[in-house]
Amino acid sequence: MYKGVLYLLAATFTFSLVNLGVKLLSHANDVIPGMQEYPVHELVFFRSIISLSICLTIVKMRGLPLFGNNHTWLVIRGISGATALFLFFMTIQNMPLAVATTVQYLSPVFTIILAIFLLKETVKPVQWLFFLISLAGVFIIGYDPADERGISIGWLILGLISALFSGLAYNAIMRCRNTDAPITVVMYFPLVSTPVTLVMCLSMGFIMPQGIEWVLLLFIGILTQIAQVCMTRAFNADTASTVAPLKYLGSVYAALMGFFLFDETLGLISSLGICLIIAGVLLNTWFKKRKVAVAEMSTGKNLN
Repeated sequence: MYKGVLYLLAATFTFSLVNLGVKLLSHANDVIPGMQEYPVHELVFFRSIISLSICLTIVKMRGLPLFGNNHTWLVIRGISGATALFLFFMTIQNMPLAVATTVQYLSPVFTIILAIFLLKETVKPVQWLFFLISLAGVFIIGYDPADERGISIGWLILGLISALFSGLAYNAIMRCRNTDAPITVVMYFPLVSTPVTLVMCLSMGFIMPQGIEWVLLLFIGILTQIAQVCMTRAFNADTASTVAPLKYLGSVYAALMGFFLFDETLGLISSLGICLIIAGVLLNTWFKKRKVAVAEMSTGKNLN
């Protein structure tokens, strides 16, 4: 009954590992002296080409239609997902990991708002309160008044735009859940991003990976595939209002990784933000479970 929740928990954690890899390759000299630092378009290219290779292999093995069935929403999924990823990688390179991640994890809010119009989903008023609790936690972490990092408002705006496109991508995934296999939906992201970033690599310069850099790039690509499949299955298994808020847990992972690997310390206010995020997620999950339980009991009574 809660497969969607479990899938999204796995996707969120795996995406956090991917973001860590991107951060390492963007600021390699801060962690591993001598390692090259990669531009965003090349990171997206390597992530995409690995994912596309895996997807094409699986699609061929399963005998699925190469370009799927719901072409309009698959293309929307590809374009919106690629745009969101490119902007997100830019914010990771130019903002602390925890802040970039927490801003991008506003996407569940946009997912739910867009789902009201695109998917005709309904949300109980009390759930908005729970979402706002988590949202407040995200803003508290991102706007800690004790923070002296001087985050640019421009990068914050790009982070919000990334979150908006992510919300659109998640709605496209749900529109395709009855028409296309999850692997096909996943494939459309690298299908769009690979040729675009290839052109950028050829025109803007290409850095040849060396040694352990190949391992990190493969790490990013393979984990991305795992995360994408888990995320797609999560949105196929449940409603946006149930699974989307769980993405907020990614900001917790990012804060911990930032603290241990990049010396991003957490003050009292940031810790409070993490607690609010967890509280909002748990309250929403509890409410959904209670709602389902009440509905099942009601159905049972009517049958009797």
